[in-house]
Amino acid sequence: MQIWLDQVREEPFNWDETRSVAPETLEHPELISLGPIEWKGQVTFVDPGYYLRARLSYEQTLSCDRCLKPIVEPTESDVELLILVEHASGAAGEHELHEKDLGVLSVQGETLETEPILMEQLELNIPMKPLCRPDCKGLCPTCGADRNETACSCEEPTADSRWAALAALKSRLEAPGR
Repeated sequence: MQIWLDQVREEPFNWDETRSVAPETLEHPELISLGPIEWKGQVTFVDPGYYLRARLSYEQTLSCDRCLKPIVEPTESDVELLILVEHASGAAGEHELHEKDLGVLSVQGETLETEPILMEQLELNIPMKPLCRPDCKGLCPTCGADRNETACSCEEPTADSRWAALAALKSRLEAPGR
């Protein structure tokens, strides 16, 4: 959605829409599906720029990082940004951000495109290692059995003998009285 910022100077711009985004566009292999995304917000004029406040709520289905079971996770996210209009200058390109710049979005021209803001929030709401539960035991690396449901009879892999000296050092350091 495109918002004309010159119109926001007279009165705030409000939106309330339901969006759908294909999970493949986010390029996270653990993301199985995204439900309809309720995306609503408001842009108001504040000197020296514009203030965007928005909320998204949706359901995402992720794959557990250890056992691969699907996890359905209701998600809500609030966004607040100060939008500053940059006029064409020679200082374009990459520059270092400081902590005070993290809630600021600089745009060129007099329009604001909300799609990149929405996509960024969806990306930020995907956990790095989704787990079905904190104590998930995962899959057996030998037979593939789900260790949460059944104990398999596979032998634990033996340690590589090249690490024996390090294991002995660790044992000595962890010994009582040390």
